[in-house]
Amino acid sequence: MTTVHTGIRTLQNYVGGAFTQPSSDRSLEVINPATQEPLAMVPLSSAADLDAAVAAARDAFPAWRSKPVIQRAQWLFTLRERLTGHVDELARLVTTEMGKTIGDARAEVERMIEMVELATAVPTTMQGRNLENVATNVDAETIRQPVGVCAAIVPFNFPAMVPFWFLPFAIACGNTFVIKPSEQVPLTQNRVFELIDELDLPPGVVNLVNGDREVVDAILDHPGIDAVSFVGSAKVARHVYSRAAANGKRVQALGGAKNHMVVMPDAVVPKTVDGVISSAFGAAGQRCMAGSVVVTVGEAHDRLVPPLADAAHGLQVGDGLDESVAVGPVISCSARERIEGWIDKAAADGAEVIVDGRGADPGSAFVGPTILTNVSRDADILREEVFGPVLAIVRAETLDEAIEIVNSSSYGNGTSIFTESGAAVRRYRHDVEVGMVGVNIGVAAPVAFFPFSGWKDSFLGDLHAHGPDAVEFYTRKKTVTSRWFSDSAGGARLFGEH
Repeated sequence: MTTVHTGIRTLQNYVGGAFTQPSSDRSLEVINPATQEPLAMVPLSSAADLDAAVAAARDAFPAWRSKPVIQRAQWLFTLRERLTGHVDELARLVTTEMGKTIGDARAEVERMIEMVELATAVPTTMQGRNLENVATNVDAETIRQPVGVCAAIVPFNFPAMVPFWFLPFAIACGNTFVIKPSEQVPLTQNRVFELIDELDLPPGVVNLVNGDREVVDAILDHPGIDAVSFVGSAKVARHVYSRAAANGKRVQALGGAKNHMVVMPDAVVPKTVDGVISSAFGAAGQRCMAGSVVVTVGEAHDRLVPPLADAAHGLQVGDGLDESVAVGPVISCSARERIEGWIDKAAADGAEVIVDGRGADPGSAFVGPTILTNVSRDADILREEVFGPVLAIVRAETLDEAIEIVNSSSYGNGTSIFTESGAAVRRYRHDVEVGMVGVNIGVAAPVAFFPFSGWKDSFLGDLHAHGPDAVEFYTRKKTVTSRWFSDSAGGARLFGEH
C-alpha cells in the first residue's frame, strides 16, 4: 500500500450517478503484471464511503423497482450495444491490468456481453405462477419482487466477466447495486462505469466502491444491503458467507477449486492434449475452472504425457498483448513466488518436474507452464489450490479409482473426462461429486443461460451465479391467495356493464 502519487491518475468511486472522491486517503498502486509499470492509483475507500453508496442505492430503489420491467430490459439492450462497441478497448484493459492473453481477454468480454443479453429476457424470466380455483372461488398466484440493495465482491482474474455475473441480473430484476472490484484490477470496471455514466440510468441504481478488506467487511455488516455475491478463494468465501448470513443477508459465495481432468485409454490424444493445455495454462492457470490435476487411467498415461509435455514446452510466455503469446504473467511478483514455492515443495515431496516454468527474472511476474508427474496421492499439491500454470499428473488403473481420486477433493467446482465411451461418460457424470462436468472439453464453464454450479467447498449458498438461478437469487417470491364475495351481477355493475 502506498499514498505516494507519481503523476499517474487516481481512480474514483461511482456513487449516486457521478464519479466521486473517496474520503479515505489510503491508496494502492495498480501494476501491469507483464511490465511491472504503474497504471493508476486505486483508492482504498472507507466504511463511510461504502455507506454513501448504499444510501444512494437505497434512495434509488423505490423508483427503480417501480419502472416497468420492459423499460429495465430496454436499458440493458442499450448497455449491450455500448459494450459491443468497446470490445477491443475493454479486452486490452483486461490484459493490461490482469495479464491474460488478448485472445482470452476478448473471449471474456464477449462472455460479459452474453450475460447482459440473457438479462434482457427478464420480462419472461421474472414471471410468476398462478392457479385458478385452488378452492371454490379461490385463486392463488406467486409473483416475484426485487430483493432490495444488492452488492458484489469480485476477484482479480476476470475483471470484465465476473462483475457481470451479477450486475445486469440484479438491476433487471428491479434491485439497485453496489460493486467492489478487486483492488488489483480496477481499471476495467472503471471504464465500464464511464460507459454506464453516458447512458440514462437513474442515479444510484448502480454504484462502484473501490477498496480492500475494510469495504468488504462493511458490505457484509451493512444493514442497508440485502444480498451479497462473492467470488474468490475458499477461505474468504467462508468468511463472506458466514458473516453476511449472520447479518441476515441472502448470500452466494463462490470459492476455490481443484479441478481434475480424467483421461481414459480410448481418448483422442491430439484433441485431449489441446483441451488439457488450454485448461491448465490458459490465463496462466488463474481461473477457478482451470484443470490443475490430470488423472490418467491405465495406458492413457504413456499415450498422453509425451505429447502433452511437448505441447507445453512449445507455449510462448510473454506480455499478453502480443498476439503470439500463449501464456501471460500471473497477477503479481508475490503470486509468482507463491506458485514457485508450490513447485519447489512438490519436487521435494518426490514429484518429477518434466516441464519447469520456474526461473523467470525475480523482478517479473512470469511463471511458465509446469507439469509434474509421479505425484503421490497424498501430496499437498493435489489438495490445495495453486492458482497458477501448474499441472499435476496422477495415475489410476480404473475409472472407479479415478472417480475416487476426484471425489476425495474437498472442492467440487469443475471436472472433465476425455473418452469416446458413452458408458464411461454416463458413469462419470453420475458418480462424480462436482457441479460442472465437461466431456472432451477442458474448461466446463457453462454459458450464461445455465448456472455456474460449483459444489462442496467451491460454493456456499443455495442459488448459483447466472442462468435461471440469477433471477431466483435477485427476487423474492410473494404468494397471493384471493377470494371475491360479490356475485357476477354485482361485478357487472362495478365495471359499468349492463
